Amino acid sequence: MTELLALYAVVEAPPERVAEVVLELAGVEGEGDTFEVVKGGSRMTVTVDRGRREVAMQGEWWYRGVTSVEPDPLGSRVIHRIFNVAEGNGWAVRFVARGPLNAAPRSFAETVRRIGEQLGVPARVVDD
Repeated sequence: MTELLALYAVVEAPPERVAEVVLELAGVEGEGDTFEVVKGGSRMTVTVDRGRREVAMQGEWWYRGVTSVEPDPLGSRVIHRIFNVAEGNGWAVRFVARGPLNAAPRSFAETVRRIGEQLGVPARVVDD
């Protein structure tokens, strides 16, 4: 598994509250730990680890996106990572991953904005 992209944000709220909103925005309902969804026409397996405040989505033959919430001096740090999990034809990932990798920063920034709005706190994308 190779990390292709990492995005970071700070949300000025406790990690537990931020994690609840992250799960909600990811479409996680109930207490199930693993389930399938269709997102953008692709079937994705979603794995939730509430103890680690982490949600992972894996689909197609190469994609794995992991969003986690960690403590930060200002409240919480939200980290979104995209991995290449392809076996064998991993070289082809650089071609098919362009769209998702190019769209990820804008999508992540919108998610961060929504988290802050929902919690009524400052939230912003930051450099590592």
